[in-house]
Amino acid sequence: MDFALDEDEQDLVDLGRTYAQREIAPIAAKAWHEERCTTEVLRGLGELGLLGLLVPEKWGGIGASTAAYVALLEELAAVDPSIAAAWQAHSTIGSLPLLLFGSDEQRERWLRPLAEGRALGAFGLTEPAAGSDVRALRTTAKKVDGGWVLNGQKTFISNAGTDMSFGVTLLARIAGTPDDRPRFGSFVVGREAEGYTMGTKMRGIGWHGLDTRELFFTDVFVPDEQVIGEPGGGLGQFLSALEMGRISVAALAVGTALGAYRLAVEYAKERVQFGSRLADFQAIQFKLADMATEIEAARWLTQYAAYLRDTGKPFKQAAAMAKLKASQVATAVATEAVQIFGGAGYMLESPVARFYCDAKILEIGEGTNEIQRLVIARDLVG
Repeated sequence: MDFALDEDEQDLVDLGRTYAQREIAPIAAKAWHEERCTTEVLRGLGELGLLGLLVPEKWGGIGASTAAYVALLEELAAVDPSIAAAWQAHSTIGSLPLLLFGSDEQRERWLRPLAEGRALGAFGLTEPAAGSDVRALRTTAKKVDGGWVLNGQKTFISNAGTDMSFGVTLLARIAGTPDDRPRFGSFVVGREAEGYTMGTKMRGIGWHGLDTRELFFTDVFVPDEQVIGEPGGGLGQFLSALEMGRISVAALAVGTALGAYRLAVEYAKERVQFGSRLADFQAIQFKLADMATEIEAARWLTQYAAYLRDTGKPFKQAAAMAKLKASQVATAVATEAVQIFGGAGYMLESPVARFYCDAKILEIGEGTNEIQRLVIARDLVG
């Protein structure tokens, strides 16, 4: 197996790394403390063509490999996990359902602006009473003449409320089907749709620079041409996109761990205690060695899952393993990084505190780690 990128894809990753270091790094901490989504940065990524990395050129994207995508995502997350989270949500669950299951007309209307960086994509799944248990969704879609009427509520939805957001693609239960055999559909709702409203930006422990909100649907009419694929096939569509989303979160976790690790190394080299650098103490050296080893292990699992997807092989189990391992590595590495900083690392003003706060959600989002273990186990034992 060769995980190396070709020259063109390496150039894309280098382009993104340079942009992150030049444009994102100087404002990341300030935006995090202000709890502000820096859409000007996302627009800049769009101008470079990087908001359509996974979308074929036919629909306005670049058509890069999964391997290139995870490499770039890692670079972004090492600088600003919030922006990286917005980018990956847009690139996967915000765009892939349209790419994989939309009609050509739908791709032209909604996917092209997403791929060209003129709009930001969002997907509405989670509800107050339905997270990992997707079949417990209660947002409904009722068939009427010429379309559907949506009613319900979504929560923890990223990218829907920015000044770049086009609206949201959401999963809803088809009304009138028995509860023991629920059917779901995917629907596109424009941000100006009557009856569609949003709550204020939610405040989490981390990812302060990611716009996350509750969404409300009150008799929202959606014409038939805004149904993605066959009505009733929405759950399968989402689960297909979610497998790629798990690879994304794994890469996001590797990058978050890498960012915390780099800060810890830099601090250990500069901080002097008892007349010596922290980096000269064996206890600190062992911590850094373990951190670097765990990051590399998580990176290889993530790259392997990307390789399987790129080569058309089954990657569901590998994606779950990568997400499970990498998210655990991110929280562990961020914790050790704070420990190396000592009391300074506990202060929110410390640069490492941002990565510590941002890491925890990686064990929860895109399917909790408990769900990842179920996915892995079921694949092992049938």
